[in-house]
Amino acid sequence: MSNDKYTSPLCERYASREMQYIFSPDMKFKTWRRLWIALAETEQELGLKDADGNPRITDEQIAELKEHVEDINYDVAKEREKLVRHDVMSHVYAYGQQCPKAAGIIHLGATSCYVGDNTDVIVMTEAMKLVHKKLLNVIAELRKFAMQYKDLPTLAFTHFQPAQPTTVGKRATLWMQELLLDLSDLEYMIGQQKLLGSKGTTGTQASFLELFNGDHETIRKIDGKIAEKMGFSECYPVSGQTYSRKVDTRVLNVLSGIAQSAHKFSNDIRLLQHLKEIEEPFEKNQIGSSAMAYKRNPMRSERIASLANYVMVDALNPAITAATQWFERTLDDSANKRISIPEAFLAIDGILDLYLNVVDGLVVYDKVIYQRFMKEIPFMATENIMMDAVKAGGNRQELHEKIRQYSMEAGAVVKQEGKENDLVDRIAADPAFHMSKEQIQALLEPKNFVGRAPEQTEEFITEVVDPILEANKDVLGMKAEIYV
Repeated sequence: MSNDKYTSPLCERYASREMQYIFSPDMKFKTWRRLWIALAETEQELGLKDADGNPRITDEQIAELKEHVEDINYDVAKEREKLVRHDVMSHVYAYGQQCPKAAGIIHLGATSCYVGDNTDVIVMTEAMKLVHKKLLNVIAELRKFAMQYKDLPTLAFTHFQPAQPTTVGKRATLWMQELLLDLSDLEYMIGQQKLLGSKGTTGTQASFLELFNGDHETIRKIDGKIAEKMGFSECYPVSGQTYSRKVDTRVLNVLSGIAQSAHKFSNDIRLLQHLKEIEEPFEKNQIGSSAMAYKRNPMRSERIASLANYVMVDALNPAITAATQWFERTLDDSANKRISIPEAFLAIDGILDLYLNVVDGLVVYDKVIYQRFMKEIPFMATENIMMDAVKAGGNRQELHEKIRQYSMEAGAVVKQEGKENDLVDRIAADPAFHMSKEQIQALLEPKNFVGRAPEQTEEFITEVVDPILEANKDVLGMKAEIYV
């Protein structure tokens, strides 16, 4: 690592080596070479001839290209680019230096976007597949957590005010459900990916019309063959020089959706950690604060939120780019794409590693959860208390007014005097209710107030989550490595 120049924190601190490789120069330029081989093979298979009617591309030339697909002479390409100021032609030259017999047929009939745009689609597709794998592993880890705590009652919140109870596991299903929406969007986009193909400088394939002597039927086969050789089902049927930049927008919108879901999860964990109910992992030697040694700051959840903010804003980049393209192409997308697309994926990669790490190490403090639950439950149980008192002969309207008054008094004791909730004592002391303190407390069993939360959790997991995980079981079992 060099300490005298800027390096992206996404690489140094957050993203995995696997995702970094997908967007590396090595992945990019090896893909260029694979595309040049696919083009040469296609042209050979379609019978491209020279001026004398002989095959223009030979088996020997293709074999030479394949021999050097991996050992890229980067030094030659870099020196050439200093001279010609064109990255694609620099790599055509460098490849030709290694493949002198094939030098004349490299990039034949193509424009720069043939390698540039097709590679972008291939790289984004590989990156989405890695995101897909990590997203499934996060869902699988949340599934374990939800099942483990499906029966543990906890105070639910609306507006961050105490509301009707739920269970810890049921709350986790809400996080899962959002990720399943993202998974569906991601799978759709992976399935929608198409290559640009080889369509020439304005998308008309005019150069191929010249090469193949005006044979339209032969030219119609070019894109399909290239797509098949590169592992895709098809190419976009029409284009300018580039594929539509709305493709980039659609991809980053999916990443933005994942970021939104992860941010929401991180918010909940940070609030729960403030309440001391659930904490993210905290390692033995970890320092929470440089000043306050006792602190256990939720730094991983905060980092999720921070990176998620970046991804959500970054999704605007391809949107603006797509909106401002001119006719068949303009180059004001290039510099932006080189930054916005890779960094969105690198950030999402870091987010999902953090998400997986946090869920895998969540610590649940059930006694604190129970304590907070019991401080609020007397208010929530008043309906049940009133119904039992009516059954014992009480007047519903009179009892309702008494409970309303006692609740206000008990609330004042808690808020103004800082004392414990004494609502149960007040009700038990009133003979109109015909109930002892022990009878009232028996009604306050937490599991009586969670509705169908445990059943909903189990049904959601067995009916919705498990079939998805079973269909993708081969990619499960990941552990996330957190660097800082």
